[in-house]
Amino acid sequence: MNQIYVIGLALLMVLPLQSGVRLQSPSVDLALAAQYFAEAEVLCKQDNGKLWGVSLCGPMLFVDRPTREVLANQPDVEGNLTREGNIFVGQLPLKVNIANTSVEWAGVRWTMIVLPLPTDKYRRANLMAHELWHRVQKELGFPGSSAANNQLDSKEGRVWLQLEWRALSRALIGSGKKRRDATTDALIFRAYRHMLFQNAASEEREMEMHEGLAEYTGVRLSGAPNLNEYLVEGDLKQAPQKQTFVRSFAYASGPAYGMLLDYTGKPWRKGLSKEDDLGATLMSILGIKLPPNLNAAAEARARSYDGDILLATETQRENDRQKLIADYTARLVNGPVLEIPLQKMSMQMNPGNLVPLDSLGTVYPDVRIVDVWGILTVSKGGALMNSTYSKVQVTAPATLSEYSLNGNGWTLELNPGWTISSGRRPGDYVVKKAEAP
Repeated sequence: MNQIYVIGLALLMVLPLQSGVRLQSPSVDLALAAQYFAEAEVLCKQDNGKLWGVSLCGPMLFVDRPTREVLANQPDVEGNLTREGNIFVGQLPLKVNIANTSVEWAGVRWTMIVLPLPTDKYRRANLMAHELWHRVQKELGFPGSSAANNQLDSKEGRVWLQLEWRALSRALIGSGKKRRDATTDALIFRAYRHMLFQNAASEEREMEMHEGLAEYTGVRLSGAPNLNEYLVEGDLKQAPQKQTFVRSFAYASGPAYGMLLDYTGKPWRKGLSKEDDLGATLMSILGIKLPPNLNAAAEARARSYDGDILLATETQRENDRQKLIADYTARLVNGPVLEIPLQKMSMQMNPGNLVPLDSLGTVYPDVRIVDVWGILTVSKGGALMNSTYSKVQVTAPATLSEYSLNGNGWTLELNPGWTISSGRRPGDYVVKKAEAP
C-alpha cells in the first residue's frame, strides 16, 4: 500500500445498483480509465520483467470510493463485472475494503487503485507500478508486513530517522566522494538508531522489504527524466511531513537505498530475500566500515545536518505526543470499552496518522475493519488494536441494537450469529459468537 497513494478513510456512502443498471459517478470516466490501463500496460511491457524477473502486468481495478463502482481491465471469474467497450464495470461489495493495494476478489487477485489517480504522469506511473509490484510480491518471496515500528514515533527514533533521510538525499544529489561520505553518514545514523531500540533493525527491514521495495519499483518505472531529483523532491521531501513514520518511513528509505544500490553497478536485486537489509547490502558492496563508537560518530555527523534544530522540534512534538497518548489511554484503555476479536481481518486505514501506545498496541484514529463478525467503521476517536492483532477496542457503545451499534465516532454492523455481551469490567462490552438456542 502506498503513501501519497495513501489509504485514506471515509464513511462510505453506498449506492445500490439494480441488475443491469450502472450509476456512474462524475469522477468515473471510462475513457480516462482506459487511458490509465493502457499506460500501465506500456510501463509493464517496457520493463518486461527486467527489474524483478517477472512481468508486473496483470488484473487491475480502479475504484470510486463514494459509489464503490469498479472499473477493471479484464473480466472476473464470478461474473460480477459487465463489459463496456474495453472496460469491465461493476460494484465492489461492502465486505471488500477500498485501498491502494492488492486484493483477492471475485476469483481474481487484483491490483486495486483508488480514484482519482494523480494528474502528473510520472506520479501516476509511480503509483501504478508500486501497486502492481504488491500484486506479485509474494511470488517474488517478499510477504506483506504489519511490523509495528513503534520506535519511529519516539523522539530519538524520529530524530535519527530524519537525519538518515537527510544524508540519503545528500548522497543522491552528490557524486564521487561526496556521495560516499553522505552514504556513510546515513548508515551511521541508521546503525545508531538500531542500537538504541531492540527489534528496530528487524522490524524496519520487514517494512522496507514490503513498502520500500514497492516504492523503489514505482520510482524506477515512473519515467521521470531525473530520478534522483524526482526522489529527493518527492518521497524524501514529503516523508518528514507525515504525522507519524511508523508505517510510512519505508516509502522514503526504500527507494533511496534502492537507487544507491543501483549506482554501484552490482546485480543486488538478484537473489535478494526477505531476510536481507538494504542498508547492510549497500554497506557491504561499498566496503564501508562503521566506526567503533557509534554514539560519538552519530552525534558529530549530525551537526552538518542541522541536528540541533531537529532535536528541538522533536522535543516539542514529544511533549504533544505524551498528551495525546494520555488522552487515548484514558478513553481506550482505562475507560469503558467495547472489545472485538480479530480472526480474518481486512483493514482500510491511513498509514500516516497511527499512534503507538507502546506495549498496549496502536491507535488507528480512523479505520474500517471487515471480519467474520461484520464491519467496524471508525471516523473519529480512534480504535486501539493490540500488538498481536488479535483484538481491537473502541469506546463503549452509546446505543445497542440487535445488529447495529453506535459509539462516539464509530459504528458496528454485526453479522447474524454474533452478539454483544458484558465485558470484564463494569461498563465494558465484548463481541462474541452467539450461543446456539
